[in-house]
Amino acid sequence: MSRIKLQMPQQFLYSTVIAIRISDINYGNHVGNDAVLSLIHEARVQFLAAHGFSELQCGGVGLIMSDAGIEFKKEIFYGDVVTAHVAAVDFSSVGFDLYYKLETNGKAAVLAKTGMICYDYEKKKIAQVPEVVREKLGTN
Repeated sequence: MSRIKLQMPQQFLYSTVIAIRISDINYGNHVGNDAVLSLIHEARVQFLAAHGFSELQCGGVGLIMSDAGIEFKKEIFYGDVVTAHVAAVDFSSVGFDLYYKLETNGKAAVLAKTGMICYDYEKKKIAQVPEVVREKLGTN
């Protein structure tokens, strides 16, 4: 069976800290795969906010997630504090990729990627990446 193997960026210039909540824990007594997507979402929202954006207002457009890939490296437990690193790369005319590295105790626990597409919610159609987004996020 083939496995997802993400090619992570060389550099992550943004990071934030996220505490693991009891609601993130599943019956295996570790963070569930569904909760990992929530952690990534939280990291993305904080990354955007640090650059003056949100998912609904990102340089005049909104953002939608077109795909996601996750590599699980080690378990994350209740009480752990995750350092989430985020980098924006591979810009196209209508989107870009966000890469995430979630670490506990200095070791990678999760590697992930989400494809983000710029979207005009009023017109209900894909939009071009605003230059201000490319400039601000492209530098992490």
